[in-house]
Amino acid sequence: MCFETDLRRFGPSARETLARGDALDYCARLTASHYENFSVVTWLTPREHRPAFQAIYAFCRWSDDLGDETGDPARARDLLAWWRGELDDLYEGRARHPVMVALRETVERYAIPARPFQDLIDAFVQDQEVVDYQTFDQLLDYCARSANPVGRLVLYVAGACDEANARLSDRTCAALQLANFWQDVARDLDIGRIYLPREDRDRFGVAEADLRARRFTPEFADLLRFEVERTRAMFAAGRPLVGRVPPAFAVDVDLFSRGGLAILDLIEARGYDVLTARPSLGKAAKARLLARALLGMARARWPRRRQAVPRPEPAEARP
Repeated sequence: MCFETDLRRFGPSARETLARGDALDYCARLTASHYENFSVVTWLTPREHRPAFQAIYAFCRWSDDLGDETGDPARARDLLAWWRGELDDLYEGRARHPVMVALRETVERYAIPARPFQDLIDAFVQDQEVVDYQTFDQLLDYCARSANPVGRLVLYVAGACDEANARLSDRTCAALQLANFWQDVARDLDIGRIYLPREDRDRFGVAEADLRARRFTPEFADLLRFEVERTRAMFAAGRPLVGRVPPAFAVDVDLFSRGGLAILDLIEARGYDVLTARPSLGKAAKARLLARALLGMARARWPRRRQAVPRPEPAEARP
């Protein structure tokens, strides 16, 4: 789907809207048509919850495109302000945009507050204003708005959004965001953004001129090795979430975690050179990860056979 076409059709100056069924179909098509490392909605996703995930993804996709596809930070800020108004209208019972029409049912069914959606919009506004992060803590603060809300939305749909699960989800989602940053260093440079923290670049001696020129150096390899290992530790910290969500959602949660780790493995296998080519997962690799996730869930659910313990022979009777 072409973003500019959809913007003309459903943007600030448009008057067209869609009925509920058509709005749900629109979100389903939008979800199926975009590239991701893994599909947001798979055949493993419980059928009754697929419209919710499709509506959530469509909201995220529109937010992302409004921030990144206009090529003009000022216009992007204006569009994101309009999008925030559309969200406000949704929570006030006046949904107009097809994504908001589809999302209204999800928000009502799963009692989702506005905060996660608002945080996501805040992150895309921040992208227009901050293009270079000084510290890792600042980057994690950005992830708290750009990635963590998505995991919390999933928990709401799964009926598993408590404080402990939210903390685990935050670690997993932040790790996924970081893995995408390390995967997309060159792509982000193309749009004028650097997510590698400056404090880390200085620590490893990565010159900004070399980075902007896409020169792969030993210093850059050391820097990315450090970031990759730090991100692996975050995935490990969030791993217990897989066993805490309802079984119907566990495979999808496990798959995203495995997918993020697989991206890190690809980066390592390339010697940490993400400047000359972008590491990405092929269909065969995705299939293997899916098989491992399914096998892992099966092992967790099947009771282990008890090993027969030999009984002691009865003692001889005393005379």
